[in-house]
Amino acid sequence: MTVIESDRTQCVRRLFLAAMLTLTALTAAPFGVPSAAAAEGCPDVEVVFARGTFEPPGVGGIGQAFVDQLRGEPQLAGKSVDVYAVNYPASLNFSTAADGVIDASDRVRDMAGRCPTTKMVLGGYSQGAAVAGYVTADKIPDGYVPPNGINGPMPPEVANHVAAVALFGKPSNGFLNAIDRSAPPITVGNLYAGKTIDQCVPEDPICSPTGSDNGAHQAYADNGMTAQAAAYVAQKLTSAAAVNTASN
Repeated sequence: MTVIESDRTQCVRRLFLAAMLTLTALTAAPFGVPSAAAAEGCPDVEVVFARGTFEPPGVGGIGQAFVDQLRGEPQLAGKSVDVYAVNYPASLNFSTAADGVIDASDRVRDMAGRCPTTKMVLGGYSQGAAVAGYVTADKIPDGYVPPNGINGPMPPEVANHVAAVALFGKPSNGFLNAIDRSAPPITVGNLYAGKTIDQCVPEDPICSPTGSDNGAHQAYADNGMTAQAAAYVAQKLTSAAAVNTASN
């Protein structure tokens, strides 16, 4: 690595840390932790969401804004919308994102088998968007040795239970390489790509190769992108319900 590359890597690391520390100050209380009763039931919709780095356990500020707006969508009036907060460290040790991939995929598969009529929404913010993206992968990338607990992609039939995927500030491949060269690229799988909304503020340096505004990484609720995603997901949920009704 050259001196220039080293300086750039350190700069990106500091930028990421500063963004996450600022976000932590804005989200002091945990959000979206489901009750035991809700986790055991079979709602009409369940949102499986992974929070961003350093956010407290729950779905985080961006995740909560998205869930609140989704629950307010007219198409979902009268429908129960539960939330499952993905359990993982959400730390600067990016390798532990694998814990989130395992937990999220386990939850999706469990719900698909236990509550087959429940439509799921998979989502995440920042590092959590990487987690959600990895969950949808078609295959383990060539040359990548996954950690224990990740044996391959989810079964194809599980995709029928996931109505939509919502990603906010998903780390770009360039950013991933800067913070962890062992991290595989994030590629949404073919079975999920057509029902995925991938939100990135152009100035956000975490998801955009040309972004340089630290504050942009925190703007997804304020700039309307969580509301836009909620409308998109509600439409996908409505379409999925219509298909189920027609098939029955």
